[in-house]
Amino acid sequence: MDAIAEWTNAQRRVLELVESLSDEQCQLGVPACPAWTVTQLLAHMVGLNADVLAGDEPDDHNSTWTQAQVDSRAGRTPAELVTEWRSLTEPMQDWMRQHGTRPLNDVVIHEQDLRGAIGQPGGRDTDGLAAVRDLMAERFSARIRRAKLAPVELRSPEWIFSTGDSAPGLVLAAPTFDLSRALMTRRTAGQLRQWARTGEVEPYLPMFSGMGSLPEQPLPE
Repeated sequence: MDAIAEWTNAQRRVLELVESLSDEQCQLGVPACPAWTVTQLLAHMVGLNADVLAGDEPDDHNSTWTQAQVDSRAGRTPAELVTEWRSLTEPMQDWMRQHGTRPLNDVVIHEQDLRGAIGQPGGRDTDGLAAVRDLMAERFSARIRRAKLAPVELRSPEWIFSTGDSAPGLVLAAPTFDLSRALMTRRTAGQLRQWARTGEVEPYLPMFSGMGSLPEQPLPE
């Protein structure tokens, strides 16, 4: 996989989506990021890249840091944000060649958040999404080990992942996309319970909260 190409393709899809939206759509709330509108989510995506290029990137990507990206761009139109992000494309590509492709995670995750807000599915079968899923699965596995829980097995028709070699304490079965989004903290506790084929979900719920609290309501994407 060419991760820089996947980042570039995801950025292009997001920009094209935003350019197709009406003013009213740009003010819609984002269910996966309930504090933000579509425009504010875009401001974060642009601001993250600007901060990375400026050398301002905390390890935890904390909420104070991300909200500052939004606040500093308050009042800018979606078109202005699109222009700013396009100006960062080549510098970001150069940065990733030198430092690694961590920014792929943000754009892939938030592309789906944006699509959920505006009701336009897409980008589900990309190599980029699969790469971020696999990274999140490894982080999930590390949390399971630190918590000293029995392994979890995630099953879909196309993908199977286990967090350990011994017998699983929990088996979840769902479509690949849903399991991927669950690893990105985008599925509810109720959905996780519905997918259980063996084992009790409750001890494992905190393990699915790697990116914050689980959503209270099912997300569109």
